[in-house]
Amino acid sequence: MRAPIPEPNPGDLIEIFRPFYRHWAVYVGDGYVVHLAPPSEIAGAGAASLMSALTDKAIVKKELLYFVAGKDKYHVNNKHDQKYSPLPPSKIVQRAEELVGQEMLYKVTSENCEHFVNELRYGVPRSDQVRPQPVSLSPGARPFPPLTVSGHPCGRPGWRWRHKGVKIAGTESLPSRE
Repeated sequence: MRAPIPEPNPGDLIEIFRPFYRHWAVYVGDGYVVHLAPPSEIAGAGAASLMSALTDKAIVKKELLYFVAGKDKYHVNNKHDQKYSPLPPSKIVQRAEELVGQEMLYKVTSENCEHFVNELRYGVPRSDQVRPQPVSLSPGARPFPPLTVSGHPCGRPGWRWRHKGVKIAGTESLPSRE
């Protein structure tokens, strides 16, 4: 028989192991968590839930931990307590509950659920899931950043040439392909 999972303490960060990524919430007591979720977030939905993360809006929700985790495993993970001083638990819970119901900007790379809970607990928005990836260069290679266009759903190079008449800030000096 498996040992029961101990009840988290108010203010604890909960890491939920979704397929392909981790979802984060902050425990606020009585079995409830507050978390930042895209409007279509479905507890335990795995890949479908991951696809919902492609939205640019999210809602702060207060829900039962067992509902948010669904069939996915989870645990308390206050992994930055050695680096940052956590706020008092009552302050973390108060800040979290004040935000419930609010729609917020959501960006996988800079404003995701992990950034949200770390901001609540430590006052520092950070996500270890989203890090710059090192680029390995062969000898003699020139380090050019990848060409992407922000604002395009795919960020594909060449987007501005396939959408004539669209002006994108910072591209005025690029050669035209017309």
